[in-house]
Amino acid sequence: MNNLKLNLEGVYPFVSKEKVFAFKAKVEESQRLLHSKTGKGNDFLGWLHLPSSITTEQLNNIKATAESLSQATEVVVVIGIGGSYLGSKAVIDALSNSFSQLLDNGAHPHIVYAGQNIGEDYHYELLQLLEKKSGAAIVISKSGTTTEPALAFRLIKNHLEAKYCKLVAKNRIVAITDESKGALRTLATQEGYTTYVIPDDVGGRYSVLTPVGLLPIAVAGFDIHELVRGAQDMEKFLMDAPFEENPAMQYAAVRNALYSNGKKMEILANFEPKLHFMTEWWKQLYGESEGKENKGIFTAGVDFTTDLHSMGQYIQEGERFFFETVLSIAKTKHQLVVPTDKDNLDQLNFIAGKRIDQINKMAELGTKIAHIDGNVPNIHIEIPELTEYNLGALIYFFEKACALSGYTLDVNPFDQPGVEAYKKNMFALLNKKGFEKEGDVLRKRLGI
Repeated sequence: MNNLKLNLEGVYPFVSKEKVFAFKAKVEESQRLLHSKTGKGNDFLGWLHLPSSITTEQLNNIKATAESLSQATEVVVVIGIGGSYLGSKAVIDALSNSFSQLLDNGAHPHIVYAGQNIGEDYHYELLQLLEKKSGAAIVISKSGTTTEPALAFRLIKNHLEAKYCKLVAKNRIVAITDESKGALRTLATQEGYTTYVIPDDVGGRYSVLTPVGLLPIAVAGFDIHELVRGAQDMEKFLMDAPFEENPAMQYAAVRNALYSNGKKMEILANFEPKLHFMTEWWKQLYGESEGKENKGIFTAGVDFTTDLHSMGQYIQEGERFFFETVLSIAKTKHQLVVPTDKDNLDQLNFIAGKRIDQINKMAELGTKIAHIDGNVPNIHIEIPELTEYNLGALIYFFEKACALSGYTLDVNPFDQPGVEAYKKNMFALLNKKGFEKEGDVLRKRLGI
């Protein structure tokens, strides 16, 4: 199958090929643990064979719901946080026209997001938008009590019911939640919302290929059948391919080899603006999966060439504790050539007649050489072009490699115990019942 290309030549000047391949046995053991379901967190492996388990009927059902939501709806609000919104936003942004919010072609609703922050102005302005535009909501939460999405949904639910009446509003709300328990499941049953299930054995950051990601992507007008087909082909390829031909296993190995060599941060760089939120999704996937037990590679992201004019100086000459992974797109959708200017005041006639993408590719190559010369190890990942099929394959590749890398690091890549710490403090400071004593201690500590 493999349309995804992994190039490690930019790593070997810093960590030898022998040292990378020394991790082969450990990564192969990680693969065995995954597929035998005997490793840490094995009750959260539903994503592993998720692509191949999705049926055409399920996809058609999701597509039908998307079409129903889209009718006479200008704006659909996707309510969720972390993996409940990052995956769908990554795919939608990668495939959308960069200026779709300003283009009112009426073919599909605009997708906006809520519940990913607690910004008062943000939510006020969102409600103003929904007052002017016809709206609907997809609310995503396993429990229904996660603060950020629960708060946003309370606001948006009240708005939709006030604007359309309760009976009409229920047909403008879809809940994606637990199959049988939790506050959102209870509410959805009471109100009669259309619902989809978040599988118990799929964690949020691995949930793009469940209705969590597929429904918003379908509402935006993209082909979820092709997205899933790309993931299915990648699933089969990565399960069957030996280490020497397996990009997920090699990516897991090289990350651990670099980490053991003192590289504590990985920067994911792209030269395509549409990939910004793919980087954000990747940051959560790897950061939340590996950052525990005082271990793990810190994940960061940059958008080039933009960030070469901000972070470029540090990457080139700062402390050498990181490595760089470049996510590259071989072919663009459109073609645009630099015109000739007779006065040449900007001194750009030397690139006249060249395509913009050719210039961008030379910027990418020049940056790679400069960073390697600046002692930054460089991993290169390339997909052919931005299509649903290729993005489905890329998503599954990153998920599989993340699980293998976490097991190789000897952590549980499927839990996230640390994310509860801030919530306990927030609840205590807001005087939530049961947190009163903790609140008193914190206020005294803070002098408030």
